[in-house]
Amino acid sequence: MIPYSPTSLLGELIRIPSVNPEGDPGISMPGEARLAEFLESYLRTLGAEAWLQEVLPGRPNVVARFPSDHEGKPRLLLAPHTDTVSVAGMTIDPFSGEVRDGKVWGRGASDTKGPMAAMLTALARMGEVIPTLSHEIWFAGLMGEESGQYGAKALAASEHFDFVIAGEPTDLKTVHAHKGALWITLTSRGNAVHASAPERGENAIYAMSRSIEKIRSEVIPQLDQLIHPLLGRTTLSVGTIKGGSKTNVVPDHCEATIDIRLIPDLAPERVVELIRKAAPSLELSYLSSKPLDTDPDHPLIGKLVSLGASPVGAPWFCDAAVFASHGVPAVALGPGSIAQAHTADEWIAMGDLEAGAEFFEKFLLSLV
Repeated sequence: MIPYSPTSLLGELIRIPSVNPEGDPGISMPGEARLAEFLESYLRTLGAEAWLQEVLPGRPNVVARFPSDHEGKPRLLLAPHTDTVSVAGMTIDPFSGEVRDGKVWGRGASDTKGPMAAMLTALARMGEVIPTLSHEIWFAGLMGEESGQYGAKALAASEHFDFVIAGEPTDLKTVHAHKGALWITLTSRGNAVHASAPERGENAIYAMSRSIEKIRSEVIPQLDQLIHPLLGRTTLSVGTIKGGSKTNVVPDHCEATIDIRLIPDLAPERVVELIRKAAPSLELSYLSSKPLDTDPDHPLIGKLVSLGASPVGAPWFCDAAVFASHGVPAVALGPGSIAQAHTADEWIAMGDLEAGAEFFEKFLLSLV
């Protein structure tokens, strides 16, 4: 039996762990495969052609194409991600899907199994109307969004879409612009000696400290001059620092990581060069995720806005930007609040969840 209630469906999704394996997942068997397999079966019960797209070993996307009454329609993709962040340190059972106090609790309830349940419930309620819509409807559960965005990159490279809605907890607002992310790792090297004679060595932590202070004094003021009308300034924050081996040993290594949130049109390579100039003696490596800046005058954004999903920007990044980098208009939208995402007691309000399902159903029905 198809669970048409978004609450019951979300409970099922939460009870299937799908923790991103990178870093410390907090469980012994992370990964998205089990959830992808569940979704593949469920989407078939809704009448879709569904399949798994292997992206990394044991970590597939699930992709579904709903029937259409004729070929050649523009393609609309609904695309939440299947992976969640770590469950380490959570104060509730991360996989209970408990319903309590008008909320559904568990890892992914907000980010993004709640938006996923709302989208799927809307598709289930649409039934035989889907083939008659002006767009061919696709759904994808994308793996790896929380680190690397590998699932979105694989699907964007293998299929063409005309509009993408990435499922994210946006309070049912249309996020058509968001910042990108640049994560830099800096490493300093020194010379270890006994701490009783530090003058004989070279302290890698001191070298790192000097470089960080130079980044604060030279790089941040330059970034502050670049302002996006919707998203504001690029931000920079030193997130971690670690070095040395023992208190009585002058440290011969130190590593720091920096989180930079980029406004559109600011190339990550430009910021990397600013960091290199401020810290020329340090080793540097980096990863980046693209910003999003979709034209808010797009007709489908107009439909979303007419249904109450006001256009906004966001400081975080998501898979929408991956599709946009392939020339596809994309936004992020879904029920729930980003304030609950990644928290130790993650939840989504049942009322918000139902409102999300009703919104997506109304949106799909507007495509006539």
